[in-house]
Amino acid sequence: MAGRHLRTRRLFSSPAGIAATAAVGVALAVGGTVGAVQLTSGEPTDAPAAVEALPSTLAPTSAAPSPSASASPSLSASPTASPSAKPTRTQAASRGKARTAAPKPTATKKKVPAPTVVDSGSCGASFYDEGQMTANGETFDPDALTAAHKTLPFNTKVRVTNPANGKSVVVRINDRGPYIDGRCLDLSRAAFAAIASTGLGEVDVRYEVLG
Repeated sequence: MAGRHLRTRRLFSSPAGIAATAAVGVALAVGGTVGAVQLTSGEPTDAPAAVEALPSTLAPTSAAPSPSASASPSLSASPTASPSAKPTRTQAASRGKARTAAPKPTATKKKVPAPTVVDSGSCGASFYDEGQMTANGETFDPDALTAAHKTLPFNTKVRVTNPANGKSVVVRINDRGPYIDGRCLDLSRAAFAAIASTGLGEVDVRYEVLG
């Protein structure tokens, strides 16, 4: 045993042994350091390649603002054109009113001119209602507005008025008579009833011959 220890001591004490021992220590130190780096980072050993790529990724990426984006004015800054007032068309008062349906045409009545009075007078008037032939050849009708006169032409119109009550009637002459003094007209029963009661038989009237 003593011989072995001495032999070993001579080996390490020689210059060659010292150099060999130092080389082994350096190798162990370098190997241990590289293994520790690999265990810590968990990445492959070719990290320098990744490090070389970093300068390109770290390059400034901010680009200068484009002239179009900075120079273009905002829409809100541009003046907005207000619509010009349009001239309004005025309407006539008649056209502004609501339209109504066209009125239906109405039949216009012709105005009959008032007859003119060509003669007038006063006398007594009676009535008759017996059926007979009249002087102008007609059949007497007691319900028609007719009368008899001594001289007036046939179909002459005469307005007969009762002054006592203001009632009047227009008769047509179609017969001759009466032939009693004081009477100038003999009315039909209907004409006499229009101005007085038939119970009187005779009344004073005013007559107007109409032209």
